[in-house]
Amino acid sequence: MPKVLNWIRGRKQPAPREARRRRRVELGDRLTSFPIYAIGDVHGSLDLLLQAEQKILADLAGDPSPALVVLLGDYVDRGRDSCGVLEHLLRPPPAPLRRIALCGNHEQLFSDFLENPRENMHWLDFGGRQTLLSYGVDIDYFIEKGRLRVQPFKDALLGAIPQTHRQLLANLPIYARIGPYIFVHAGLRPGLPLEAQTDEDMLWIREPFLSQGAGLDLLVIHGHTPVTEPETGPQRVGIDTGAFTTGRLTVLKIVESGLSIIV
Repeated sequence: MPKVLNWIRGRKQPAPREARRRRRVELGDRLTSFPIYAIGDVHGSLDLLLQAEQKILADLAGDPSPALVVLLGDYVDRGRDSCGVLEHLLRPPPAPLRRIALCGNHEQLFSDFLENPRENMHWLDFGGRQTLLSYGVDIDYFIEKGRLRVQPFKDALLGAIPQTHRQLLANLPIYARIGPYIFVHAGLRPGLPLEAQTDEDMLWIREPFLSQGAGLDLLVIHGHTPVTEPETGPQRVGIDTGAFTTGRLTVLKIVESGLSIIV
C-alpha cells in the first residue's frame, strides 16, 4: 500500500529514450484497499473520456479516499480531438482520483512520426491524419507531386504540437502491475516471464495471446482488440469496446471482492 501511494503522489523522471525501453510500473504484490478503474481505448473521444471520469466519481459516491484510474492507451487517432485528450492527460485528474496513463501502439506510432515523418508515413493510415488535424495541421497541404515537403512540414509540426505533448508520448509507461493484476495495452507473449516481455508485443500482440493468455499468475487487463462487449478469456479481460465507432468507452472497476463494469 505505501508503495502505491508514494508512486501516485509523484513520478520519477525516466531515463532518455535511447538508453531505455519504456518504463514498467511495479506497484507491489498486494492489491490496493481502494478501487482501481481501468479505461479502454479512447481514440480522440475527449467527450467520452470526460463522461467516464464523471461516472467514476459518481461510483465513488463522494468517498474522499484515493482511487486509481489506469488508462490502457490509444488516446490519439481516428477521433476528432486527439490533441484535447493529450492535453487533458497532462492535467491533474479530478480529486480524489489518481491516474496512470499507459502507452498504446497509436501513441508509439505518433511519437515515431514526430521524430521522422518521412520514414513513418504509414501512421497516416492508422488515423494519423485526424490527429494532425486536431492540431490544426493538414498534411495534404505539404504534399507536392506525391512527395512530402519535409522541412516545411516539420516546421509546422514544431509550431503546432506542444513540447509537453511530445514529452508525454515519450514518457508513457508500457505496463502497470498491481497485486494479481497487470494492465497493458495489447497483451503479453505467452510463455515468457514478465521481465522478458518486449514493448513491441505489449503494444501490438493479438494472437496467440487472445486465445492462450499470458501463462503467468496474473490477470491481464487490456485493450487494443475491439470487442462488442467486454470480453473475458484465459487469464485476461479485454475492454476496448471501440469508443470511436460505438460511442462506448468501457470502465472496469477492480476491488478486493472482484471485477465489475460501470460503463
